[in-house]
Amino acid sequence: MKKLFLLAASLAFPMLTWASEADLKIPNLSPEQNHLLVWGFIICILGLVFGLYQFLKVKKLNAHKSMLDVSSVIFETCKTYLLQQGKFLIWLFLIIAACVTFYFGFLQDKGFGGVALILTWTVIGILGSYGVAWFGIRMNTLANSRMAFASLERKPLKLLNIPLHAGMSIGVVLVCVELIMMLIILMLMPRALAGACFIGFAIGESLGASALRIAGGIFTKIADIGSDLMKVVFKIGEDDPRNPGVIADCTGDNAGDSVGPTADGFETYGVTGVALVSFIVLAVGSLSGNKFLANPDWQATFLTWIFAMRILMIITSVVSFWINGALNKVLYSQKEDLDFEKPLTNLVWITSILSIIVTFAASYFLVGPASNVGAINPNLWVVLSVIISCGTLGGALIPEFTKLFTSPKSSHVQEVVKSSNEGGASLTILSGFVAGNFSAFWMGMVFVLLMLIAYLASTFGLDQFMVYSSIFAFGLVAFGLLGMGPVTIAVDSYGPVTDNAQSVYELSLIEDVPNVAEEIEKDFGFKPDFEKAKHFLEANDGAGNTFKATAKPVLIGTAVVGATTMIFSLILVIKNVLGVAPETILNILNPWTILGFLCGGAVIYWFTGASTQAVTTGAYRAVEYIKRNINLDPGAEKKASVGKSKEVVKICTQYAQHGMWNIFPAVFCFALAFAFISGTESSGSGQFAAASFFVSYLIAIAVFGLYQAVFMANAGGCWDNGKKVVEVDLKAKGTPLHDATIVGDTVGDPFKDTSSVAMNPIIKFTTLFGLLAMEIAISEAFRPVAPYVGGVFLVVALYFVWRSFYKMRIK
Repeated sequence: MKKLFLLAASLAFPMLTWASEADLKIPNLSPEQNHLLVWGFIICILGLVFGLYQFLKVKKLNAHKSMLDVSSVIFETCKTYLLQQGKFLIWLFLIIAACVTFYFGFLQDKGFGGVALILTWTVIGILGSYGVAWFGIRMNTLANSRMAFASLERKPLKLLNIPLHAGMSIGVVLVCVELIMMLIILMLMPRALAGACFIGFAIGESLGASALRIAGGIFTKIADIGSDLMKVVFKIGEDDPRNPGVIADCTGDNAGDSVGPTADGFETYGVTGVALVSFIVLAVGSLSGNKFLANPDWQATFLTWIFAMRILMIITSVVSFWINGALNKVLYSQKEDLDFEKPLTNLVWITSILSIIVTFAASYFLVGPASNVGAINPNLWVVLSVIISCGTLGGALIPEFTKLFTSPKSSHVQEVVKSSNEGGASLTILSGFVAGNFSAFWMGMVFVLLMLIAYLASTFGLDQFMVYSSIFAFGLVAFGLLGMGPVTIAVDSYGPVTDNAQSVYELSLIEDVPNVAEEIEKDFGFKPDFEKAKHFLEANDGAGNTFKATAKPVLIGTAVVGATTMIFSLILVIKNVLGVAPETILNILNPWTILGFLCGGAVIYWFTGASTQAVTTGAYRAVEYIKRNINLDPGAEKKASVGKSKEVVKICTQYAQHGMWNIFPAVFCFALAFAFISGTESSGSGQFAAASFFVSYLIAIAVFGLYQAVFMANAGGCWDNGKKVVEVDLKAKGTPLHDATIVGDTVGDPFKDTSSVAMNPIIKFTTLFGLLAMEIAISEAFRPVAPYVGGVFLVVALYFVWRSFYKMRIK
């Protein structure tokens, strides 16, 4: 099957030589602008120092040897998984390397040195996604044992700080690494190659994140379901060490909830930035008659402003973290119990408000009345600040709306518990569906409101500097959502640490260690409280579930809103090559537009089913193995069997890989097939009605993907915390009510952590790769055969769709 995929890909590579893409001409920056952005390197290096300090601070915390041993086993299995994923990424790189070599080497004649440079940045993009994912796993697997041990101290504030410090370390390092790379391209790469380096870097990031996010989502939920169902089948406790699925579940928490979001965040931050850079280069200028004239001076000013905003957002995130830490110390240091959601909510809002203030202040100095663009429109700094602030405010509002449906205290989660109590698993699932559907509606309204405000703001003179200013405004909303990137990643990374900490506590069997209370009091200076520790860990896990859920709509929203900016580049290519006016491309009276929308929706629903099928079959195999090998004999050793656990990890990895080898070729081939079909000429008349087909396909992928992802993510979060309410608030483990909520949670597992979260890289990869695919399709030499070749790729794509179910069925 791999050979089939590689054969299909190899057929595509020669076609790349027919494409005709205009170079992105990055303008020269003035000495003052270069000097300003040099501070970006300094701030990013300081940010890396901050991340390293937080890393070492967590690493130095005490933990009992039994917990450190469990954490070490989890990390070793995580390493094995990551190395396996690395091999998969090598295959992806070989495909992209061939693509880049043919396109830039043969067609654009960049020469060996130019192609090598672009390929280097593609590798850097892949390694960036992979590297930050590795760092995230190492940070989280250090924090889990420290947090598990700290729970014995009866200091809930410490249980808040450990995962939060770990998350901020990951978030700040991620953003600083990303920004350093992009500043190097902007300031140090040759002008003739800088635009191509940006594109190569973005493609590398997107490929890395797609593989890690999709496969990680499949892996984690196979393990999670396999582990959870044993509680129903055998009536054993949470994270019982005798259950071989528990360590695999801990590995999955990192593979899906740490590797995936970290790589995804890295890619989202970079691809959105590249989309805005591309827009500025292509669209900032003025119209003279019907001819567009680029204005390099304006472009340089907008680029400097964009990068300065990104630099400043690192500072605001770190300062907000310090402010929130001081506030937490005042409010909670003497508390013996704590609502863990409140400090995390405070952090998000403090960051949002401070970021908005800094946005207005910095914009006044950079694009205010004294600047070259401000001289033309003195209010431009207000317009741009309002637009970005829509995204920054959205970064705080979206979590609030998400919590309405996923927080343990929300009415929807309480409804799940009540319906479970009377109607069992059936009503559990139905109540979660209701929550997911309602959340998709309200989240959609939030995005509509933010984008409407941004559009209205763009009408106040932004069109003086660019064409299609509303598209730029939408891109800036996505940019604003990412302005809180370090904090968004921090609260998202909070979840896998809290989830792992609870498992580490149980797997360590610390309560069974002889004289452990006396040992801890002697060696660490406090008397452990085992019952309170378990309560704290479970309650904090509920907060972790909630804030894992809040980050998902932010990332998917960024992908959808940012995709509009990338699709704009495609529309410009169609206009320049085929002469089709942008205003006519999405004409609803054109049947190709309707067909494109329908195809986009179909692919989203196929992807949902294919990713869930991989989880279902893998979980079946995992459950089958665990049932055969679990040893519940009262006289048997309670300690986890590393050998059996590795077998479950092997099953999870195997089906994650199988799922990816079915899903990725189909996504790849659909993009080529629908783009090539869009190159169809209407009976030799010079009319290209089909040109709208691929554009509408991409928009449908984004819109259907948004609502499907939000529905699934929040339904899953609702089921997850419904179970947590039963365990923490009602103390009803082992009851029929608990069993019903466990069933709901296992349905929600692939909803929230597999299918929904993978929509983000799917949308971005399809859009980014689709730009290149469409340029191939509409090039003059290739155009006559494009629809026929597109038909071949459509057949190949449908074959992999068939494989994704019929070759992954439970037998």
